Amino acid sequence: MPHYLFRFGFKDTTVKALTDKPQDRQAQARQVIESFGGKMHGYWFMLGEYDGIVVTEFPDSVSAAAASLRVAASGAFTRFETHTLLTPAEAQAAMQKVKDAGPGSYRPPGS
Repeated sequence: MPHYLFRFGFKDTTVKALTDKPQDRQAQARQVIESFGGKMHGYWFMLGEYDGIVVTEFPDSVSAAAASLRVAASGAFTRFETHTLLTPAEAQAAMQKVKDAGPGSYRPPGS
């Protein structure tokens, strides 16, 4: 199954709720992911521009998007992003496709 990364930032009201009543959100995340046929590999809080990430697998992009939409619609986040992850073998296959296609006809703007 394809892997996906969810990257999120909490709203200030969500941070207040979490600090007023500290809790582990992994079970809630896992439940949503599994309800759309996915599997959660990890859930991390982080310092910096984003508050956390979740690494998942889903049977397809539609299922990953549906889970993402369900969570984002909760209103608990300032932003919630979904990114498709490629294995090294998949990335190498993409590189090989570029090589096999030969010189491309794409020209950047202004050229």
